[in-house]
Amino acid sequence: MEAPAAPHNPAETELTITSPEQMRELGRRLAKQLRAGDLVMLSGELGAGKTTLTRGLGEGLGVRGAVTSPTFVIARVHPSLGDGPPLVHVDAYRLSGGLDEMEDLDLDVSLPDSVIVVEWGEGKVEELTEDRLQVVIHRAVGDTTDEVRHVTLTGLGERWTGADLSALAA
Repeated sequence: MEAPAAPHNPAETELTITSPEQMRELGRRLAKQLRAGDLVMLSGELGAGKTTLTRGLGEGLGVRGAVTSPTFVIARVHPSLGDGPPLVHVDAYRLSGGLDEMEDLDLDVSLPDSVIVVEWGEGKVEELTEDRLQVVIHRAVGDTTDEVRHVTLTGLGERWTGADLSALAA
């Protein structure tokens, strides 16, 4: 991974990722900064690496079960194999409404005890908490085999005030 650009605020950093393995490694490193009650929102084009990043998070959190895209089941819960929090992995791509449509998932009940990762959650889960980590993954679109991804991590709310997200580039 290349060194991050100078952050605009202490809770934001930008990284360049050049392979799926680097994306998983970013997830493993990010997992070390996460704790129960954290909401992570992932954005990016299809194939950008959202699920690959979440696989790394699952590995870093030490959860049970293979982390795969929950597109058709909407959400999967991966219990911790140790004393850490479970990982709740949500794919909101097929959901058209906001938090009201997601109420059946009981994310508000799961949040205090879990790390919740929501793919395609913009406009749907922000009401869960003011404290969240937004991860935006940009990739080249069209007919390309380019593996380069530009990742912007932005911590919002008191939980992320002063967080050193640039340490993820190490």
